[in-house]
Amino acid sequence: MEPTPELSPHHAYPDHWEADVVLRDGGTARIRPITTDDAERLVSFYEQVSDESKYYRFFAPYPRLSDRDVHRFTHHDYVDRVGLAVTIGGEFIGTVRFDRINEQGRPASAPADEAEVAFLVQDAHQGRGVASALLEHIAAVARERGIRRFAAEVLPANNKMIKVFRDAGYTQQRSFEDGSVHLTLDLEPTEKSLAVQRGREQRAEARSVQRLLAPGSVAVIGTGRTPGGVGRTVLRNLLAAGFTGRTYAVNRAFDEGLATLDGVPAHRSLGEIDEQVDLAVIAVPAHRVPEAVADCGEHGVQGLVVLSAGYAERGSAGRELQRELVRQARSYGMRIIGPNAFGIINTAESVRLNASLAPESPARGRIGLFTQSGAIGIALLSGLHRRGAGLSSFISAGNRADVSGNDFLQYSFEDPDTDVALLYLESLGNPRKFTRLARRTAAVKPVVVVKGARHSGTNPPGHAVPVSRIPDATVSALMRQAGVIRVDTVTEMVDAGLLLAGQPLPAGPRVAILGNSESLGLLTYDACLAEGLRPRPPRDLTTAASPQDFRDALAEALADGTCDAVIVTAIPWVGENGEAETGDGEVLAAALRGAAAGGPAKPVAVVHVEIGGLAEALAAASSTAAPRTRPTTLAGRPAAAPGAPTGAAPATATAPTGPGTEAPAETAGTTETTEPAETTEPAEPAEPAATEAADPSGRIPAYPAAERAVRAMAEAVKYAQWRRQAATPGKVPEFLDETTDEPGAAALIDTLLGAAPDPRGRPLTHDEARELLGRYGIPVRPTLPAPDPEAAVAAAARLGYPVALKTTAPHLRHRADLGGVRLDLTDEDALRRAYAEVTELLGKPAELLPVVQSMAPRGVDTVVRASIDAAAGAVLSFGLAGAPSELLGDTAHRLVPATDRDAAELIRSIKAAPVLFGWRGSAPVDTPALEELLLRLSRLVDDHPEVVSVALEPVVVAPQGLTVLGATVRLAPPPPRGDLGPRRLPNY
Repeated sequence: MEPTPELSPHHAYPDHWEADVVLRDGGTARIRPITTDDAERLVSFYEQVSDESKYYRFFAPYPRLSDRDVHRFTHHDYVDRVGLAVTIGGEFIGTVRFDRINEQGRPASAPADEAEVAFLVQDAHQGRGVASALLEHIAAVARERGIRRFAAEVLPANNKMIKVFRDAGYTQQRSFEDGSVHLTLDLEPTEKSLAVQRGREQRAEARSVQRLLAPGSVAVIGTGRTPGGVGRTVLRNLLAAGFTGRTYAVNRAFDEGLATLDGVPAHRSLGEIDEQVDLAVIAVPAHRVPEAVADCGEHGVQGLVVLSAGYAERGSAGRELQRELVRQARSYGMRIIGPNAFGIINTAESVRLNASLAPESPARGRIGLFTQSGAIGIALLSGLHRRGAGLSSFISAGNRADVSGNDFLQYSFEDPDTDVALLYLESLGNPRKFTRLARRTAAVKPVVVVKGARHSGTNPPGHAVPVSRIPDATVSALMRQAGVIRVDTVTEMVDAGLLLAGQPLPAGPRVAILGNSESLGLLTYDACLAEGLRPRPPRDLTTAASPQDFRDALAEALADGTCDAVIVTAIPWVGENGEAETGDGEVLAAALRGAAAGGPAKPVAVVHVEIGGLAEALAAASSTAAPRTRPTTLAGRPAAAPGAPTGAAPATATAPTGPGTEAPAETAGTTETTEPAETTEPAEPAEPAATEAADPSGRIPAYPAAERAVRAMAEAVKYAQWRRQAATPGKVPEFLDETTDEPGAAALIDTLLGAAPDPRGRPLTHDEARELLGRYGIPVRPTLPAPDPEAAVAAAARLGYPVALKTTAPHLRHRADLGGVRLDLTDEDALRRAYAEVTELLGKPAELLPVVQSMAPRGVDTVVRASIDAAAGAVLSFGLAGAPSELLGDTAHRLVPATDRDAAELIRSIKAAPVLFGWRGSAPVDTPALEELLLRLSRLVDDHPEVVSVALEPVVVAPQGLTVLGATVRLAPPPPRGDLGPRRLPNY
C-alpha cells in the first residue's frame, strides 16, 4: 500500500517492513505499516474489539475512537512514531504502535533510544499468535530506527499482557509504580528470544502443513461434467482412497438441477455449500484461478492445492501471475501447494486423503515424501509401490510458490506417523533455514535428499531463489554436516529410505555377509570395501542351503558381537532333484524375518537374484505403522526403534521449559482464553499410535544388486555415526573468548569501511589484513616490499636470513611453478642472484611487485578460507595448497560457526588428510594448531559479517606450530541475515 503524498521523502513508506507470516493455528496473515489511508479500517477494527480489551488498552472505558485518535493512530513518521497492522482479507485483526520517549517518558526524537509500545488484537483472533508475531516485527523495526528498549504500562490484572512480554525471551525488568506494572524490554536479540521465535515458527509452519494434509472437507473446483480431465480424476481418486471427510464437486458450468456427481454433492460455487470447506483443489485454467481463489477466501477455505499450469514455468509473465496468486491467497490467510502441482496424499487411517493425480493411493507406511517435480513424484510413488513400501504422506509442490521443503521438514519433525523424510529438491529457497531444520529433524529421524539441477547453473523454471556461487560438492558437504543423507538418484533415495524405515541403525561399520552364492558374496564384500565399510569374509552356505540354513546363519550373525549389520545374499537354491528352485520366496522371507525378530536389533538387508516373491514377502510388513512394543535383544533389553542407532542412545530434540514458553495471552487489552503454554523448541516427536502393526524387524529391504544394498547400508552407517555425535554436540573453546579482541576488531572494521562504505566492498592491504587477523590471534608473517635489489637486501637484513623472495602480482600469486617464488635465500649474494633471475625471467619489478619474507619452518602447505555465500551463508573451507585443492577439488567445507568437532572433522575429511598424519613415514604435523586456526577464523567471520571473504594461503603446518604466510581479506557492508530477523514467509 502506497502512502499519501503528505509524507515527506525522508519518511517514505518502508515497504520492506511488509511481511507474510504463519500464525499459531497454521493460517497466514500480512503485517504492514499503518498509513493515512487506513482510517476506516482502524475504526471498523476498533468497533469489533470488546469493552474489556479496550479497557486494558486505555486504562479506562473507551467505547469509540475520536477523530483525533484516528488521526494520531494513522499518521506516523516511521521513525519516532510507528504503527503496524496485521491484516486478513484486507481488514485489520491486530495493531501495535510505538512512540519514542525520553528519560522522563515524554515524546522525543533520536538519539533517544526508548519507546513506549502498546498492542490491541481483535477478540475473535486472540489465541492465534497475532501479538507474538507483531512483537517480533515491531522490535525489528525499532532496532532499525535506533531504539534499544521498549517500555509498557500494564494494569496488574492484565496478566496475559505481562506474560506476552515475559515469554518473548528478551532481557527485561519489571516494577510496580502508581497502580500499574512498568515493563522494560531490552530489544537486543538473545539466545532465548531466538529460540522462542524458532519454536513458534516450527509449530506454526508444521500446523499449516497439517491443515492441508488432514482436512475435514475437500472441494474439487473444476470437476468436469464428463469422465476424464484433471478435476474429475482427483475427485475419483479422493473417493477411491476412502477419504474420511466430506467431499464436494464444484464447477460454475454445472446445470442448476445437478445435485450430485459421482455420489458427492455438486455445486456451482463454494457459496452454495452449507458448511466451511477446509481444503480446495483447484483444477481450472490459469486465467480462472483468481476467481476461484477469491471464492475460496471469501468462504473461509484454509488451504489450496493448485494443479493448474501456466505460471512461472512459462516465463516472466507467468512468474508475475504466480506472485499475484500467492499474494491473493495469503491475503485471505490461505497457504498454497503449487501451482502446477501433482497433489497431496495422507494415508493416515483417520484421513485417507488422495487429492492427487496418482491413480492408486499408496499403502500406509512410515515414509514421508516431498517432491518439487510431478514426474519425479510419479516415478517415486511407482518405485515405492513396486518395492512394497508404504507412505505416511506425500506432497508434490510443483512450482513451490508457497509451501516448500522447509515446511515439509517442519511437519515431518513432529509427525508421529513418519519415521523417514524423503525429499526431491530442485532448488533451495532458504538454504540457511533448510540446514537448520534438517539438522534438528535428522537428530530424531533420517532425512534423505536428492538435489536436482546440480550442474545447470540455473534454477528450474518457476523457482526464483537466491543464486549460490558455491559448487555442488560444497552443498553436499554442508548437508552432511547437518545430518542430511545426500544421494545422487531417486533410486538411491528409495533404497536408503526402505532400509532406514524398516531397520534399526547400525552401531558401526562392521558387516557380516552370508548367502548361498560365493560369487555374489564376493561382489558384496568388494562393494563394502569401496563404500568404506568393514566387511567380514563372506560365509558361503552353498547352493544346497535351505531356508532353515539361512535362518540359522542369520541368527548366528546377529548374535555375534563383532558385527553391526548383516547383508544376506540369495540365489535360487538347489532342490533334492538337483534343479534350481526359483519360487517360494515366501518361505525364505519367513525364515529371515524369524531370525531377525529373535535376535539383537541390527539392520539386515537382502541381495537376491531371481527369487520370485522374495522382495514382496520381505516387505509385507512395510505398509503398516510401527509398533508400540519393540523386540528385545538377547540381553533382555528393548531393541532400538527403526531409525535409532543400536548401541547408543538416540539423539532427540528436547523441549526446554521456563523462559521460552509462550503464553496464550496476546496483548494489552486482550481477553484471550487460556491455552497450553508453548515451549521455546519443538518437543520430541510423539510416539506413533498403537496399531495392528508387524514387528519392524520383519520389514527387511531387498535389493536386486549388491552395490545398491551396500550403498544404502553405508549411508545408514554414516548417518548413525552422525546421530551418535549429535547427541553430544561440539563446543567453541573458551580460550577464544580470552584471546580475541572483538571490540577492537569491530572498531577497526568500521574505520576501514568508512562512514559511507562502497556496497561492493574493498580488499584490505597486507598490513590491514595482518592487523585485523591479529585481533583474533591469527598472526601473519610480515612481508616487506622489494621494488629494487637494494630494498630487498634491506628488507632481508631487517627480517633476518634465511628469507624468501616472492612475486605478488595477481597473475603470479602462489605460482611457484612459474618461478615467481625463491626460497631459503641464506645471504645477500643469494638474494641478489634470485632477484636478478626473477626479474629477467618474468618482467620488471613494477609488474611483479616482489616482496621479501622470512622463512617459516618446513611443513605441509595448506589453504584455509572463509566466505559468505548469498544462499548458504558463511562457509569455512580447508584443503592442501596447490594441485590437491585447485586441480582435484579436494577441499572440505563446514558452516560457520564451527565447533571443535567441526574443525577436527574438517581437516580429516579431505582425501589427502593422511599427509597431515605421517604418511609414508613423514613426521605428523601439528593438527591441534591447525584446528585452533580454523576455530579462530570461524569466530572472526561469525562475529563480524562485514568480513565477506578471507583466504589464508599458504598456511605451513609444521610438526610444532604453523605459520600463515599469506592472507587476503575483503570487507563489505554486511549482507542481510533473514534467518535472524522476525518470522516471515519468503516471497518468490
